[in-house]
Amino acid sequence: MLREEPTVFLVDDDPAMLRSLVSLVKAAFHRVEAYSSAAEFLEAYEPGRPGCLVLDVAMPEMNGLELQRKLVEEKTDLPVVFITGHANVQMAVGAMQAGAVNFLEKPFHEQELWDSIRKALDTNQQSRRRQARCCQAKDRLSRLTRGEREVLDLILDGRFNKEIASKLDLSIRTVEDRRAKLMKKMDARSVAELVQLAVVQ
Repeated sequence: MLREEPTVFLVDDDPAMLRSLVSLVKAAFHRVEAYSSAAEFLEAYEPGRPGCLVLDVAMPEMNGLELQRKLVEEKTDLPVVFITGHANVQMAVGAMQAGAVNFLEKPFHEQELWDSIRKALDTNQQSRRRQARCCQAKDRLSRLTRGEREVLDLILDGRFNKEIASKLDLSIRTVEDRRAKLMKKMDARSVAELVQLAVVQ
């Protein structure tokens, strides 16, 4: 299955500015979608699509900061680059604290916008990789038997095979057998790797 190409989503209520943004962003990025309001974007966006959001701050009805807050509340992981004609420090700090990648004041240099979008797309890609690893680890954990899970919990507690055998009232051979099976199911080549996979959730 081909990996879905990331999209740069543009939201600005000024038609001339939106046209200019589309032209500017398309010069450097392949997939671009433009929306004239936060509501229009929300109606069209399918959660889980990879990409980033280039967002005007001052818009009627729902402004850019409110849209950012809504996305955060809904756990929609879409990095935001803000653009604004009238920023203030408090506004910029609030946006960055909520996870914005950058806060660009108009007029901005095209390279500044392109660099911010690249950074946002990289952030999204890294986040998606983390999520995929987390889902994979959870899936592997769900395949462990109750006995294997008990052994895993004690390994994570720093216990050695002899201690695990004593704690669970098992032979060392049985503990070694369960340990080998859970290492195979978790696809872990070392205890360090096993710990990383087990705590990723």
